[in-house]
Amino acid sequence: MKYFTMKELTKSSTADKLGIDNTPTPEASAQLSNLVTHVLDPLREMYGKAITVNSGYRCPKLNAAVGGAKSSQHMRGEAADITGGSREENKKLFELIRDNLPFDQLLNESDYSWVHVSYVSTSKNRKQILSL
Repeated sequence: MKYFTMKELTKSSTADKLGIDNTPTPEASAQLSNLVTHVLDPLREMYGKAITVNSGYRCPKLNAAVGGAKSSQHMRGEAADITGGSREENKKLFELIRDNLPFDQLLNESDYSWVHVSYVSTSKNRKQILSL
């Protein structure tokens, strides 16, 4: 992991506020490393600027606390919500991922308020593109 740390992939103000231990399982840590290796680090190289992780790994208790989907890939360490700081920058991130990188799901969230990207190393990535 060149540009991202496990700490930033697991940080959560909600977990801090509620006293939730958001330490990933060994399996989730391995998946986070795969997400960084195959998507986030190459994206950072192409983008040439810092990328902020708004939400990475979420333990089941944290996922429930933030209203995440019951089958959220965040709970398996396969997903991250990222931002370049603005809708325009997020649209650039979205397009770089879509056009150049492997991914399972790529979501334009709330008109590029942030970008959700997931990567699965245990099965075939679906290349599913959605706008929510």
